[in-house]
Amino acid sequence: MGMTLFDKIWEDHIVDQNDDGSVLLYIDRHLVHEVTSPQAFEGLYLKNRKLWRPDTVIATTDHNIPTTGIENGIADPISREQVEALDRNCKNFGLIQFPIGDIRQGIIHVIAPEQGVVLPGMTVVCGDSHTSTHGAFGAIAMGIGTSEVEHVMATQCLIQKKPKVMRIKIDGELDPAVTGKDIALYVIGQIGTAGGTGYAIEFAGTTISALSMEGRMTLCNMAIEAGARCGIICVDQKTIDYLKDRPFAPVDEQWDTAIKVWKELCSDEDSKFDKELFFEAKLIEPQVTWGTSPEMVLPVTGSIPSLKDAKDATQREGWARALEYMELKENTAMTDIKVDKVFIGACTNARIEDFRAAAQIIRGKKISPHIKLALAVPGSGLVKEQAEREGLDKIFLDAGFEWRHPGCSMCLAMNDDRLLPGERCAATSNRNFENRQGLGGRTHLVSPTTAAATAITGHFSDIRDWS
Repeated sequence: MGMTLFDKIWEDHIVDQNDDGSVLLYIDRHLVHEVTSPQAFEGLYLKNRKLWRPDTVIATTDHNIPTTGIENGIADPISREQVEALDRNCKNFGLIQFPIGDIRQGIIHVIAPEQGVVLPGMTVVCGDSHTSTHGAFGAIAMGIGTSEVEHVMATQCLIQKKPKVMRIKIDGELDPAVTGKDIALYVIGQIGTAGGTGYAIEFAGTTISALSMEGRMTLCNMAIEAGARCGIICVDQKTIDYLKDRPFAPVDEQWDTAIKVWKELCSDEDSKFDKELFFEAKLIEPQVTWGTSPEMVLPVTGSIPSLKDAKDATQREGWARALEYMELKENTAMTDIKVDKVFIGACTNARIEDFRAAAQIIRGKKISPHIKLALAVPGSGLVKEQAEREGLDKIFLDAGFEWRHPGCSMCLAMNDDRLLPGERCAATSNRNFENRQGLGGRTHLVSPTTAAATAITGHFSDIRDWS
């Protein structure tokens, strides 16, 4: 019997097998940011330990960094201390770091792919759940806790139990208005936020093959929101083309050798998955979440469900609480919901493809007077620079958006960009939990194009009506 892609990489990285079924797994690449690393570094200091392989660590500042006025420093003392601690620790341990002021600085899950530091066949970890993003490159990429961050720093290994492997296969041609973000939200809506619990999810099918690398990264990024340990996609020519000439990618003979190995990083035709699900691309429409969980999602053409349609008492209770928090009513059409703010950014959708698509929607238009604030926040300094070369910044600015410096921004309330109580936001980020974007803030997850359309109209809008 053949092997799945996940199995191939997993088996290749086992250092030792434990009696309880867990393994000691070797880690190829460790991504680090300022939020989960201070305690881990402190543990090394206290125990007088060195990093086992400093050359495998890539660090940047992203969660706490202001996206405007950075020249004035970081006002919040806790945020400032976390950033300064990362600077000190990277210097003391001799780590590769993209600090504030470096054009390569940005969101860790945006800069790692554009630098080519994550390669097919790798095991990758970071103290951040959305590390699953990097599975788009045919890698096992997992978020880990702070104590595990320290363990990897000290030993280059991690104790893990192997998850089961699920394949989600999507076939067919997408409507041009449907994006990788819409696919992710649709799948989560179908299987629920616990649908992938205990599994690594491999995304496959003709629809996935047709996605750009940016779209694949978005899809794998959201795999964690389906409860999965990680998402992963087989290597193909698009993967290889994306990585060619990246700063950390192999060169010359090593590149040729790497390609031969990478081309084998797909699930064998006779491999057996623990679970398989199948979806048709033609059924996927632009999506908008209405509640406080990514699984509370509908097509933009839909209406908020009635409580009587809940499948059981638990779901009914969850819906009722979400409606109360979001201050929405049953059976309300999604296109009747007005928003206060729009956020295009985050590790889910802050790449150049995302800004190009959004710019196409808003070109020559102005944001609605109802919109208090519309933010466009590139995922890295290099994304920002490229967008500005293409004139995308002017399109956003002319429409009434604010064009910001890179950072996690309004994805989560750990910096100056946040919602005020009661404000409603169309966001391209990955989580719509209560208080996620600010105390009492109400988050609706959408694609960059839907966010752009919403900024123009002031309410959720179907861009298919614009053609």
